[in-house]
Amino acid sequence: MKGRTISPGKVEGIAFVSNEPIGFYGGIDAKTGIVIEKSHQLEGKSVKDKILVFPCGKGSTVGSYVIYGLKKNCVAPAGIINKETETIVATGVILAGIPCIDHIDISKIKTGDKLVLDATKATVDIKK
Repeated sequence: MKGRTISPGKVEGIAFVSNEPIGFYGGIDAKTGIVIEKSHQLEGKSVKDKILVFPCGKGSTVGSYVIYGLKKNCVAPAGIINKETETIVATGVILAGIPCIDHIDISKIKTGDKLVLDATKATVDIKK
């Protein structure tokens, strides 16, 4: 699939998919990488080293610094794929150096899929 580069880089990993937007500030613990937002479909699960796939971000601009904090604490996702990356997530992934692309039909990606995310070329491939 071809998208748009937000933050360059290339990673391979396992997809971790949310059909709901993610708010990093108050939604993910920057020290542990665990989703803490109550009633979120990923609540209680870790984003560490996964390729996090979600439609878009939500919430406070502080979310950018939470993404940066995840990276500094070695609990960040390996990469991020969005339907539409808004400014909060874009700023965070650029600060943290996390590969990220958007304009992807995320409905084609399922949790557990093995992905190759080449954000430099703005592509994502599902390995069979």
